[in-house]
Amino acid sequence: MSFNISVSPHIRLPFDAKSIMWVVVLALLFPAAAGVYFFGLPALVLIVFTTLVAVITEAVCQWLAKRPITAADGSAVVTGLLLALILPPTFPLWMAAIGAVFAIGIVKVLFGGLGFNIFNPALAARAFLLASWPVAMTTWIRPFDAVTTATPLFLVNKMHQAAPGYWDLFIGNRAGSLGETSVLAILIGALVLLLTRVIDWPAPAAFIGSVALFSWLLGHDPWFAIMSGGLMIGAFFMATDYVTAPVTTKGRFIFGLGCGIMTVLIRYFGGFPEGVNYSILFMNILTPLIDRYARPKLFGGR
Repeated sequence: MSFNISVSPHIRLPFDAKSIMWVVVLALLFPAAAGVYFFGLPALVLIVFTTLVAVITEAVCQWLAKRPITAADGSAVVTGLLLALILPPTFPLWMAAIGAVFAIGIVKVLFGGLGFNIFNPALAARAFLLASWPVAMTTWIRPFDAVTTATPLFLVNKMHQAAPGYWDLFIGNRAGSLGETSVLAILIGALVLLLTRVIDWPAPAAFIGSVALFSWLLGHDPWFAIMSGGLMIGAFFMATDYVTAPVTTKGRFIFGLGCGIMTVLIRYFGGFPEGVNYSILFMNILTPLIDRYARPKLFGGR
């Protein structure tokens, strides 16, 4: 019998980074398809264009740095696709291009590339775009007829008007970012990630559960709270990011819990109707601290 001596880790999943990225791309195609169905050709153009700009930006940055071009690893595709899905369906393409360049060139490449960025690139780019062009970033349309309207969260939390029904919230027949409206499509994509073990449950469960719980404690409808806004896509596709979220199970649960509390505070006490974007970015900052105190104690250690 022969033994192979090597450094840890000794137990590995059958996926490498490239495989994981393309599984995420596959999962994202479900909310992307729902966005195209509800918002039409402009949504499809925005998705394809933003993704292409992200891939080209990464290739150009790697070429300028004289590094191997790794566009085929899928990470830039994930960033571009995610960014498109959290933008308004009719967002101007030139602004989307600037957002994709910012996400890849500043948030990702400038920090060292895949595995070194401290913020989720798509969410950081969305925050940058919101600060730069707030009107364009908050111009929403109704599905199918492209009439300008407000999002359900703004209608309920800021204007105190009636919310869309649960069914419309679930299937996606409402205003919002083109990939966040259909809870059904997001759950199908999330199921793909969970079944392939690309993500696990602690961060999404803590994120969604804490939003539901604290919304209920504050006198708000918990079902509306979890099905409106970007909570579902944020919980399953951003709070589970390998690079910017904690590495331990306990740490990921704490991360999700913090995201949920921050989201509720911003939604009900802040100036914005939605808080998912900023809550995840804020918790990204705390990830090293969470990792430090949530790591398991080594056997024989203090």
